[in-house]
Amino acid sequence: MITIAARYNGPPGSGNGGYVCGVVAEAIGSSATVRLSAPPPLDTPLSRTADDHGVRLHDGAATIAEGRAGRPSITAPAAPTLRAAALAEERYAGLDPARHPFPSCFVCGPLRPDGLRLFPGPVDGDGTLACVWRPGADLAHDGVVDPRFVWAALDCPSGFACMPPGSQTVLATMTATLHAPVEPEREYVVSAWPIASEGRKHRGGASITDPDGRPVALAEALWITLRPSVNGG
Repeated sequence: MITIAARYNGPPGSGNGGYVCGVVAEAIGSSATVRLSAPPPLDTPLSRTADDHGVRLHDGAATIAEGRAGRPSITAPAAPTLRAAALAEERYAGLDPARHPFPSCFVCGPLRPDGLRLFPGPVDGDGTLACVWRPGADLAHDGVVDPRFVWAALDCPSGFACMPPGSQTVLATMTATLHAPVEPEREYVVSAWPIASEGRKHRGGASITDPDGRPVALAEALWITLRPSVNGG
């Protein structure tokens, strides 16, 4: 059984989409496609099963997520420098909790001092966002950051790159390849960019590079904007 700890939330009451994708992907390999079918519950025992069709995460009879081998079909643009990424953080649209769709998100929420604290802001006028990630030692085992957190780090930046401002938009599918291990207490550049949008569907890319510009991880993601509720909330 697998439990998504309450610490690793995205929207209130549900798991961060990238982290949950990482939970599924760890049973597949370093490159996978994962689709989320329902909000992942927190602090709830879940079962993970595998067959010839792929890997599934279940909450009882309900399928939460399913994955299979897959690779991103995109090529990452050149990553910004560490300095440019650090400066971009100051322009992060979600720094003000009142302007953030999910300010308590483990990955990108400004109200989470115990989170990943990824604040991707615009680098220039082409839509590219970037931030610096210095993963803490608490995220690592045997000197390597748990890949679940690498998937999580690719999640929210890709969303901010493509989601409509002011909307509540959630991850639907992520395809990622982890090229190299992520080391704790080392600085990395996380960058993201928009790919395309159609109606409520939005596609964004994200990458992680080391301080020398070498690729560490690449992802493409599909995001869905939630329909407004009847009362406008």
